[in-house]
Amino acid sequence: MTRTIHAEAELEAIIGTAPVPMMLKVIDHLDAGALRWIGAAPIVLAAFGTVARGITATLAGGAAGFAAADRREVRLPTALLDDATMIRVGDGAGLMFPLVGIREMLRVNGRVTQADDHEIRIAVEECYGHCGKALIRSDFWQAVPDATPPADIGSVVACSRFMGLGTMDAGGRADLSPKGDPAGAMVRLDGAGLWFADRPGNRRIDSLRNIITQPQVAALLLVPGTTHVARLSGRARISDDEAVRAPFTVQGKMPALAVCIENPAITLYDSPGLTRARLWPAGSPPDDINPAALFAQHMKLNKNKGLGGMLTNAALSVPGVQGLLKKSLDKNYKDGLY
Repeated sequence: MTRTIHAEAELEAIIGTAPVPMMLKVIDHLDAGALRWIGAAPIVLAAFGTVARGITATLAGGAAGFAAADRREVRLPTALLDDATMIRVGDGAGLMFPLVGIREMLRVNGRVTQADDHEIRIAVEECYGHCGKALIRSDFWQAVPDATPPADIGSVVACSRFMGLGTMDAGGRADLSPKGDPAGAMVRLDGAGLWFADRPGNRRIDSLRNIITQPQVAALLLVPGTTHVARLSGRARISDDEAVRAPFTVQGKMPALAVCIENPAITLYDSPGLTRARLWPAGSPPDDINPAALFAQHMKLNKNKGLGGMLTNAALSVPGVQGLLKKSLDKNYKDGLY
């Protein structure tokens, strides 16, 4: 039996803690940049659930602008979700909005306030930008369209390069985190478990912390270029054993942690949302959306008044800081991808 990590302190000892600017980019509403992002997005990956009922993952897709939003709310047409049967009022919700041709993603967390045959409404509690490492590792936007039907679930798992991982904390607050890797390094079936690596990221460790406090998870596995999705659920655990980490070595870098979903229930389906979204071949990104500017604006809007917040806001007022932030992101993508 591989060693299991049971405490947040163990996670932080291995991964470290998130830097102050990372935490400051979280705001409690949708600003103008976030609203423009959602208005241009052709797809959303989502997780919904409660601790009592468990968590489910699904996606919705359509023409750009199919999702509506205002400062405090996101609205999804029920008919455009792949599966809305498990969503209930009061559910925690974690949403992730990829945007064609852009490496970064917008993430929105909140609570379901309406769930009927017409619309799913989510009250916004958190909004922030997510770095582009998962989409870069998976070559998400470089994928070539492929309409070949998969042979079975195993072939989709083996070819998958992107995952949306849904988790919840002890209070039922949901989170959907992106994972990306080359085919064969994304996930591995090993006996009764499905393993995946935890790669370097923003060190928020939301999903890992959630797994420790509430191990029920749900996930979507995607093969970029196709509309085939493997949806899975089960109980997860985290390990730092070298034996389970070593198979996920990429570019000579072994991940610090690996996660196992034990005895996962896996369903393969052809996603109507991905079919409608027509993500591949990827078109040009919207020319009026600048992820670095969005990150900087969110840091300015954050209500944290501590010393770290004040110093960060002062730094953001320096002319040219958005360009420096973009260069910093690009350097991190180049040097810290694995």
